[in-house]
Amino acid sequence: MPYILLLSIHGMCCMAQKQAKDLPLPENNNFFVLKHGGIIRGNAEKPDIALVFTGDEFFEGLTSITDALAKNQVSASFFLTGRLYRNPDAKKSIQRLIRQKHYFGPHSDQHLLYNDWSEPDSLLVSRDSFSTDLQANYRAMEALRIRHQQKYFIPPYEWWNATIAGWCRDLGITVISFSPGTATNADYAFPEMGKAYRHSDTLLNRLLALEEQSGLNGAMILIHIGTDPRRIDKLYDRLPDLIRVLKKRGYRFLRVDQLLQRQ
Repeated sequence: MPYILLLSIHGMCCMAQKQAKDLPLPENNNFFVLKHGGIIRGNAEKPDIALVFTGDEFFEGLTSITDALAKNQVSASFFLTGRLYRNPDAKKSIQRLIRQKHYFGPHSDQHLLYNDWSEPDSLLVSRDSFSTDLQANYRAMEALRIRHQQKYFIPPYEWWNATIAGWCRDLGITVISFSPGTATNADYAFPEMGKAYRHSDTLLNRLLALEEQSGLNGAMILIHIGTDPRRIDKLYDRLPDLIRVLKKRGYRFLRVDQLLQRQ
């Protein structure tokens, strides 16, 4: 289906908050946008973007995603739960992505909810349970010989607060997440969820509208590697179209470690 670009969407700021000095961020961190102590956008002065994929229970899109990235010669970043890294049904696809030299990071071992949806400053996990779960995620990665340093972490549900970011900082890990306004992170919803559901065409239109309005320099665009079977339209199936359009508009696709280290 053709894209119908939306004409209005809020722009995004491109300067980091003052708390950047307290985080293990890359050099020149004034180029990075922060939220609750995590990075949500890279350097807005360069036409670089990162495709970021998260996964846990559902992962039926792995083959489609792997093929699209290889065919278009695009590097990406994957943040998977420990139970997905351990899942024998996903092993072959993950190993193929590893050979293609994509970035891999943790997404919590059991996909825990760290803080309440209605009270973001609250905590639903202790520091010990948080650390134990995260370390189990790293062990699952090590079992697949993912050995290069994994200092970036996308929290489960892309939901965290300053306390969680602080605990990560103490472990030498930096929280990152999708860039606001990109909209693609809503691809997990299915029609029975009511207003939360957005068709893939709508999500792509919103992303391209944001690009038209304020550009995507430094953006991290999040797509789930699998969704509930009740969602028939899968955003990951539109990945070739998305890559083609953004390449045509002059963007370069980088792994998150490259995006967040680039000067």
